[in-house]
Amino acid sequence: MYEFITLLDYFLLPFYLVIIYVIATTIRNHQYPVGHPWRPYFLPGLTAKILGALFIGFIYQYYYGGGDTANYFYHAQVINSSFGESPEKWFNLILHLQPWYEGAYSEYISKLWWYDAPTEYIVCCITAFLGIFTFTTYLPTSVLLASIAYTGIWALFRTFATKYPAYIKYVAMSVLFIPSTIMWGSGIFKDSICMFGVGWLTYGAFRLLINRDFRPRIIIMTIVSFYLVGAIKVYILLAFIPAMILWILFTYSHKIQSRFTRFMLKLVVVGASVGGFLVFSQKFATELGKYSLENVAKTSYTTSSYIQSVSGDQGSGYDLGGGLDPSLGGMLKKFPLAVNVSLFRPYIWETRKPIQLLNAIEATLFLWVTIKILLSIGPRRAWKTISDDPTIQFCLIFAIVFAFAVGISSGNFGTLSRYRIPCLPFYSMALVLIYYKHNPIYKNILSFRL
Repeated sequence: MYEFITLLDYFLLPFYLVIIYVIATTIRNHQYPVGHPWRPYFLPGLTAKILGALFIGFIYQYYYGGGDTANYFYHAQVINSSFGESPEKWFNLILHLQPWYEGAYSEYISKLWWYDAPTEYIVCCITAFLGIFTFTTYLPTSVLLASIAYTGIWALFRTFATKYPAYIKYVAMSVLFIPSTIMWGSGIFKDSICMFGVGWLTYGAFRLLINRDFRPRIIIMTIVSFYLVGAIKVYILLAFIPAMILWILFTYSHKIQSRFTRFMLKLVVVGASVGGFLVFSQKFATELGKYSLENVAKTSYTTSSYIQSVSGDQGSGYDLGGGLDPSLGGMLKKFPLAVNVSLFRPYIWETRKPIQLLNAIEATLFLWVTIKILLSIGPRRAWKTISDDPTIQFCLIFAIVFAFAVGISSGNFGTLSRYRIPCLPFYSMALVLIYYKHNPIYKNILSFRL
């Protein structure tokens, strides 16, 4: 078993926690003084992220004995081991400036099996960079990454809390405290960095395109976030960008008084968005690779089939019934089942492992709340609420499209529990807004009385 958590981790961890909380408390006191409505949620949200990072690290060390997070950290150790020989070598490895066959770097590159796997290697390099400040120890590096990732989640909270100040408590519950996003979006994973990026992307789109706030730091954070998400999981952008375009369109179209003009404008922009996506996918098919339009169905079929074959015997695999036709039309036929599996499964009776049970409880809660809302306010009023609020439309479009994409391509509940986390805050936010626009704010959405 690869011991990536050592005694040195436990020795250094308290010092880094003190530093993180001193900085966080200073930020809170400066940005959110006593009486500010956001103040009560800042430190608890950070604590949840840090506990999530520690918990998932302990699970992978003492329960699984290794895994993705350990592999990322191993690569970071190899990269940082070059720093003692030459800072220049470290710099070149971080920026991937040397080819894999470069003899002067063979001592390091020969151990970096993800050196030419860009989506994985960027996570290794970010971890290595943070490791420079933590003596390349896992737990301090993990909580440092979790703290940085929290800035993206907090940016997402700020976006919705600014737009819906009456629902701040429920915005916090939807964005900051979903168990899956805390557990899988806090450690040394791709998902932590992607959640950071999605949060800042949403905040940047809101500030730049709706509030017309063009301060340089907002522009820089938006560009950095776009790059990171695109470099690590480009398919998130393929769901996010169309939803964002429609968000902006529907926000401004509400200012047009003529219903016919609004309808025609929406029709033209939606058509242009779909056409532009098709042209973009074909023109950049090589760059998009397996995520291009012509390959996405085949990629989903291959990925899902592989994951099912290696994990189905362990009780973690799932299928969407009737086999998956590896064509775009075949995938679309599975749309409802794929969205259902991402948002509402595993069901309680499908669980085989303790961690699966946690996911099942969360999924069951999402299912219960969705049904409760439809029964308490009715599908008709729910639809009208969605139609009248561009932000709800944005949240649902992104959440449902993304849920479909990961649901049809995962084939394994364990993998799915990580892949789906970007859509959960948006879906949860949509549920909160739909419900509380028709009910007193004091009425608990989790009440079992309909």
